[in-house]
This record gives sequence, C-alpha cells and structure tokens, in this order.
Amino acid sequence: MKKEEILKKLRETEDYISGQELCEYYGVSRTAVWKAIKQLEKDGYCIEALTNRGYKLIDKNVTENDVMSQVSIESYIDTKWAGKNFVFNKETGSTNQDVKALAEKGAPSGTLVVADSQLAGRGRRGRDWISPPGKDIYMSLLLRPSCMPDRASALTLVMALSVIEAIDELEDFKDKCGIKWPNDIVINGRKICGILTEMSAEIDAIHYVVTGVGINVNQTQFDQDIKGTATSLFLEGGNSVNRSKLIARIMHYFEINYAVFEQSFDMSGLIDKYNHFLVNRDKQVRVLDPKGEYDGVAKGINEDGELIVIRSEDEKQILVYAGEVSVRGIYGYV
Repeated sequence: MKKEEILKKLRETEDYISGQELCEYYGVSRTAVWKAIKQLEKDGYCIEALTNRGYKLIDKNVTENDVMSQVSIESYIDTKWAGKNFVFNKETGSTNQDVKALAEKGAPSGTLVVADSQLAGRGRRGRDWISPPGKDIYMSLLLRPSCMPDRASALTLVMALSVIEAIDELEDFKDKCGIKWPNDIVINGRKICGILTEMSAEIDAIHYVVTGVGINVNQTQFDQDIKGTATSLFLEGGNSVNRSKLIARIMHYFEINYAVFEQSFDMSGLIDKYNHFLVNRDKQVRVLDPKGEYDGVAKGINEDGELIVIRSEDEKQILVYAGEVSVRGIYGYV
C-alpha cells in the first residue's frame, strides 16, 4: 500500500486509529500497515504507537510544516494531471534541468519535480537563485501545449497567477500579496517568488515547456545584498507554512487556469483575475528598455500578457513585452 494513504488517514484522525481499522479500511495486512508506518517514520514523521489503541500522528502541525517528502506532497495532490506524475529529490542541481531530462525521455505533460534544495538554481537572465535545504519550495512543471511557440510565454503569467491564488488562501496572506509584472510575487514591496520558463521548440512547434518556481517560504534571513528586495512567507506572516500543501494547492489552481489558457492559448480568459493581483496596476512605473528608459502609468495586461503602459512624456500607449525589458516602481523595486 502507498504511504500517503496511511498519512492521509492519520492526518484526518484526531485520536488514535487502530491497526485493525487501517487493515479493514485499505484491505491490507497488519504487516503492510506496519511497514507503511515505519516508512513514514523514516521520512521524519513522529507517529506514536500504543498497544490496544493504535497509531497517532504527533505534533501534526509542526511535522507537516517541517517535513517535505515524496509522500507528504503526494498525500495532498488532488489534481487530474498537474503534478500527478511526480518526482521528489532531497538535493539536485536544478529542478528545471531535471524536468528537461525527463521531457527528453518522453515524460507526460504535468510531470512535476520538487527538490528540498538546489545546488545550481537559476533565476531570470542567468542570475543565481539561492536554494538552501529545509526552508523553501523549488519546483518545475513540464508542459506540452499544442500552441505556437510565441504563445508559450504567457504560461509564466499563468503560473504566477496560480501561485498567488494558492498563497492568498493562507490566513496570514489573504489580500496581502501581489504580482509584480510579469511573474514576481511580492509582499510589502519585497519578492517572495520568482518564476523561470524555458522552452524547447522549432519554428512552428513546441516540444515542451518547463516552468520553474522558487518560493521563499520558511526562510528566516537573507544575504545583505538581497534582503532589501527579498522576503519570505515566514518573515511576513510570523508562522511557518506547510510547503507540501502549498505545492499541491499551486497545482490545483494551475490545472484550473491552464484549462482556461488552452481555450485560446492566451490570457484573454484570465485577464481580470491577473489584473486583480497586479501591484503595478494604475501605478507609476519606470520601464527599463535597452532602447531607452521611460516613465509611465501601468494599466494592466492585454490578452498576450503584455503590460499596457501610458507613457508620461506623450500619453502614448505602449505595449511592454517581458523579454529583455524590466519594469520597476518609480521609487523602488515594485
């Protein structure tokens, strides 16, 4: 039997649950239940076993927030395809690279790779993404959309929307997070999540797309050079967050949002939801274009995911494409 089935039952039960009850519920032997319990304990779960009473998950909240494993994540996944084919690594070079390798071997769309730490995590434009163990979320999702390659960039925005919807469920963060166009999730003007999307394609066909997500979850401090622009859910909310459950909720929302995206292969069906979370909307921004910087007011995105900016100097509407262009607030990062 699968460990996550036992874990779900222990999580749902406030008191002890007998081995016999577990045997009857899952139709397995006492030996199978005992082996599953031992495997969970090896994964880091504290399970108390008492004669004539059964098993109980101890310190449930602490355990669930501290332990992230294959079984803990699988026990929360409720999707049809997003994250169903799933790989967990305690340590890896880069989850994006892991997914690319699986894609080349024919892995299906929706394959998810999660790592507890990365040795070679990357952000946009080749920047390092610091990836310590035991604290944060590093994951990458494989997609095989049947659209033209020029439509794939919107998937970064679809993922950003899915991440923020999952975080918005958390009691400490309801209506407190925003998206800094195109795909950074911010709280109180500081970044908690970055998204990197990469693609393998020909001129008229996509082989696969990999969307990587890094979220600062339970980190308690940052290096001097980034602490002015970076923060974590723990630092902002004061409580540790269950990483496994958050991953599952992101997959839940991504599956819903991706179905909308697939109807037109653009953001037309998601514009209103995305703009609701857009912190730049109706704010002054500075567009850092290699051809020349300019100031303006951001008005939201269009169906292609471009940021609509009214340029200050001439009131002209400019459509800003993510590419090599960055958008900052007039007085800071957001």
